[in-house]
Amino acid sequence: MKHPGFWKMLTVAVFMALLVCLQAQEHQGHVSIILLGATGDLAKKYLWQGLFQLYLDEAGKGHSFSFHGSALTTTEKGQEFMAKVLESLSCPKDVAPPRCAELKDQFQQLSQYRHLKTSEDYLALNKDIEARVQREGLWEAGRIFYFSVPPFAYADIACNINSSCRPGPGAWLRVVLEKPFGHDLLSAQQLATELGSFFQEEEMYRVDHYLGKQAVAQILPFRDQNRKFLDGLWNRHYVERVEIIMKETVDAEGRTSFYEKYGVIRDVLQNHLTEILTLVAMELPHNVSSWEAVLQHKLQAFQALRGLQKGSAVLGQYQAYSEQVRRELQKPDSFHSLTPTFAGILAHMDNLRWEGVPFILMSGKALDERVGYVRILFKNRAYCAQSEKHWVTDQSQCLPRQIIFYIGHGELGSPAVLVSRNLFRPSLPSKSWKEVEGQPGLRLFGRPLSDYYVYSPVREQDAYSILISHIFHRRKGSFITTENLLASWVFWTPLLDSLVHEVPRIYPGGAENGHLLDFEFSGNQLSFSQQQLEQLVPGPGSVPKPSDFQVLRAKYRESPLISAWPEELIAKLANDIEATAVQAVRRFGKFHLALSGGSSPIDLFQQLAMGHYGFPWAHTHLWLVDERCVPLWDPESNFQGLQAHLLQHVRVPYYNIHPMPVHLHQRLCAEEDQGAQIYAEEISALVTNSSFDLVLLGMGPDGHTASLFPQSPTGLDGEQLVVLTKSPFRPYDRMSLSLPLINRARKVAVLVMGRMKREITTLVSRVGYEPKKWPISGVLPASGQLVWYMDYEAFLG
Repeated sequence: MKHPGFWKMLTVAVFMALLVCLQAQEHQGHVSIILLGATGDLAKKYLWQGLFQLYLDEAGKGHSFSFHGSALTTTEKGQEFMAKVLESLSCPKDVAPPRCAELKDQFQQLSQYRHLKTSEDYLALNKDIEARVQREGLWEAGRIFYFSVPPFAYADIACNINSSCRPGPGAWLRVVLEKPFGHDLLSAQQLATELGSFFQEEEMYRVDHYLGKQAVAQILPFRDQNRKFLDGLWNRHYVERVEIIMKETVDAEGRTSFYEKYGVIRDVLQNHLTEILTLVAMELPHNVSSWEAVLQHKLQAFQALRGLQKGSAVLGQYQAYSEQVRRELQKPDSFHSLTPTFAGILAHMDNLRWEGVPFILMSGKALDERVGYVRILFKNRAYCAQSEKHWVTDQSQCLPRQIIFYIGHGELGSPAVLVSRNLFRPSLPSKSWKEVEGQPGLRLFGRPLSDYYVYSPVREQDAYSILISHIFHRRKGSFITTENLLASWVFWTPLLDSLVHEVPRIYPGGAENGHLLDFEFSGNQLSFSQQQLEQLVPGPGSVPKPSDFQVLRAKYRESPLISAWPEELIAKLANDIEATAVQAVRRFGKFHLALSGGSSPIDLFQQLAMGHYGFPWAHTHLWLVDERCVPLWDPESNFQGLQAHLLQHVRVPYYNIHPMPVHLHQRLCAEEDQGAQIYAEEISALVTNSSFDLVLLGMGPDGHTASLFPQSPTGLDGEQLVVLTKSPFRPYDRMSLSLPLINRARKVAVLVMGRMKREITTLVSRVGYEPKKWPISGVLPASGQLVWYMDYEAFLG
């Protein structure tokens, strides 16, 4: 009572403490954003504007910001550059000019340039951030480092961040990486391992800016919001095909050093278009807002992609490209680049939803228009008795039915989602998408725009602005994880390796291309629709073309030899196998065919699957000549190759398919499991006299055939029909038909292809019966026929 002011002072102090606490709760922490490569083209065109848009969106919502531009440029030049770029920033149309000027001024005050190169530079940045946070009474929420630099610089920068510039405990770190993420699977794995030694997976955000484009970002929400219509339609029974297209009118001038290393497939298809493919093809999670579920379902889509073959692609190169390379990279006048600037790819998914549906990916430079879109074309089973003039747009089922995610440019000029009116009226979020009226006279994919429900964004946004916002809010579903990145390279690398020496079709560029780049598909094969004009009169020293030769018939080791160019040889062998099958079924009611594995028969399997509709598959028994001791689902399994390239495309009764039992009792080729004996007993029970109607063999560079190898007596003689053998190559353990069993066959065909086989072909032509040195020399059917099938490179070199 003696101090009446005491209680008043205590009340004020408590009130002030509560106020400070409330303010601390309102303030969500300080975020530092460091843009590395801040003076580069990407930063100038998109990234500074994206960072400014982030500030516009988040200013006043609880976070405080500082922006640091960094490059190897001197401090003075860097500051000058940044001042120009920051002055050129713009606000959305709905922001009043005075307010825009005020926000730009605030952003400029928060932005500074600094030279970052050494660990000391990063340490100094770390101290500056900590000092600012402490000085202003803030707490640090986190840091974003945006790598707008070439990948070769990643390791040094990552090391410096990790050792000298990580935020303290309780604050997060986000590292943003720009493509290219490697050149192939091996380089991508090396880069991922390197980055993984400095950063955790949840700290890395790999950017594919196409995932930020509004039409692409709408694919999953659209599928989710229209489940009631799409659940029954989004599958192989209703979808005819999917087209994912990005066309450009510009060429590669000024970028040939990059383009020579990467080409159009690595630049566009392996990343942008493949990412879009997964969004269309993936199973839809129950909750599309869960980025963990989205990324997991995308990974499953990657894993369901069927492997690409050389015939899955068509390649082109605009006419001026090689000259541009010679000029920009100081190449000699004789240099001609094989780098494709145009590519069309045919992809398939091996799952129940999409089996048999072609996914067409296409991109190129110097084309007739600039446009990007995803087009899902539905099958049309309707027939309309009335003439077309009586068809009503939103009722007639005879009109094309399609959904189009229009990425931008082209006839529409802006992003859009279009749905045929005879399909359904779609639901899109009204706050961000609006329905628009069709422009009179405008047509899209052969139909007037009035045939579609058309929706466009309420406010168009740049892809980088959207992605930077997603980075800030930790929406990882818009980015590429290490697992998904490597899965993409697993899919693309074999095709890229097979196309290294492929000569692309030359096209003039622009509207003059005409129909030169049109292509068509049949089965797994893609080809240009229009044959390129050939030189009519060969000049001096002209290399012979395949058409200069016909199928050559001769003798090899006293047996018939058929030799031709690969395509003609495979066609001839496929025809011969079908003829043998038809004759066997006619005589015995069944056809027993034993097939070798490896890479040589793949084209044959595809030919049989896609071009021989009269083949008596229902009466055919398929056996394996040899098998690697791996699980049947392993990519190295011969049966897996047979399944991927033949069985899944033809209708062979499952009880007529006889894989080798290499995997018994959870063990691989254990002698005590008697897998070889089991297979021999199965052959004896089903194949009359254990004599196959046809056995297909190959010949290795060392003279081995089946899995019978030189200097190894196993399976070369004796009574055993099936044997376990050892290979000099991984996987070492094998199961194989024995030579005596092979020689019981009614017909044996030996397929030999490729220049690498030329030496062994010459050697084997001169030796006698020496199976212990060259097992192939022991192939002499006792009462059957032996026929050799060799392409010209193997036979003539």
